[in-house]
Amino acid sequence: MEYLLDTALIELKNMEKIIKNVRVIHIIGIGGAGTSGLAKIFNAIGKKVQGSDMRKTSQTEFLENLGIKVFYGHSSDNIDKKIDLVIRSQAINPDNPEFLRAKQLNIPVITYPRALGLLMHEKKGIAVAGTHGKTTTSAMTVFMLKHAGYDPDFVIGGEICGYGNSGVGKGNFLVVEACEYKRSFLNLEPEVGIITSIEEDHLDYYRDLNDIKNAFEDFSERIKPGGNLIGMIDDPVVASVLTRSGSVSTGYGLEHGDVVAENVRFLEEGNRFDCYYKGEKLGEVFTPVYGKHNVLNALAVICTGIVLNIPFSQIVDALEKFPGVLRRSQLLACVNDIYIIDDYGHHPTEIIATLKGLRQRFPSRRIIAIFQPHQYSRTRFLLKDFASSFALADEVIVPDIYFVRDTENEKQLVNSEMLVNKIIENGTQAQYIRDFDYIVDYLAKNIKPGNIVLTIGAGPIYEVGLKLKEVLMK
Repeated sequence: MEYLLDTALIELKNMEKIIKNVRVIHIIGIGGAGTSGLAKIFNAIGKKVQGSDMRKTSQTEFLENLGIKVFYGHSSDNIDKKIDLVIRSQAINPDNPEFLRAKQLNIPVITYPRALGLLMHEKKGIAVAGTHGKTTTSAMTVFMLKHAGYDPDFVIGGEICGYGNSGVGKGNFLVVEACEYKRSFLNLEPEVGIITSIEEDHLDYYRDLNDIKNAFEDFSERIKPGGNLIGMIDDPVVASVLTRSGSVSTGYGLEHGDVVAENVRFLEEGNRFDCYYKGEKLGEVFTPVYGKHNVLNALAVICTGIVLNIPFSQIVDALEKFPGVLRRSQLLACVNDIYIIDDYGHHPTEIIATLKGLRQRFPSRRIIAIFQPHQYSRTRFLLKDFASSFALADEVIVPDIYFVRDTENEKQLVNSEMLVNKIIENGTQAQYIRDFDYIVDYLAKNIKPGNIVLTIGAGPIYEVGLKLKEVLMK
């Protein structure tokens, strides 16, 4: 398993001592969302950090402005004996020339998740896991802690508006988005663990839902002694994990839990609900984010605040002022009463939640969804679920599937036209338009005032929204 591969390179029991003695760290793939955050934190605690990536980005430029050396392109020449530790992102394969050179020089090499786990030993860790909702929940948690004066370090998968996807604080907390892919979250030992949901995903790695559940059970056992496990127990699989866990657990939901939302109102400006803790009403909560899924995300944050003894008034105030996350139902533009909204959702449940949120906010508007499937294997495994997830859209446009982590054989087994046909069979108007520019041309000719254009997917589908905005502005 991926999370155990590091043991072949170095004894894990010695890693914490080595981290403390390390002076120079090289990160292969330093421009990634997680690895760039890791670089910032190591740099802030006095390590000399350098790294490599294939191209210059806003992330790598930011790191260079911090004084971090970034090599563009991967080369064995980037690795020398002055380096004490090499960290590789999970996208880096064992045949990478820098990885091979480090092994040749007997320099310890560990994965990004393992490095993040080692950092967590130095902090009070909060790890947010789950098939869906973990980015927004992580972001809300970071913002709540900042608002309450705790100033945490954080590394999450999306960008908090105005704060970025990672940051170095002066406090003793470290908030991380804990990814279940290849069981990487089993490298973490948090004081507070959160599970937002458990569903079938990453079926190119996991056998089935039971295999995924077992991984989350293992995650629950990684909570430090005396720590807390928080979970959304309206989800029976999550409830089962909490029941089996040996940690102190706190459940939340709309139907069951220690923390429950009642009298939920979905308004055009956001969500409003009454919050109860163990049957006692704590007060009213407002969040400027939309939909049932974001009520649940807010409840997870409230649970976190409660176990950390943060006053409820501060939790509520933080949720009301939460600035949002880029690519999570993000409003890109409103031109001539045409709303262009972008979302990262790339799983059927996420698509349903996003469309429900839009329907609750705009019940009578026409919604045109442009969905770019992410990964051929995921599309194939969940084809029927994807097809039925667009029932609340009036029209769906599908470009080619975004190619990532798949084999060439997978590309032969499924395509966008197959998904379009399934969507049509489910009663929703749909069409395949391969190229982003052709999609923009089609939209510019066919959308009308009052319409909503939703770009959705984990790939670069947001480019359609940005290009459409330019066209409409003209």
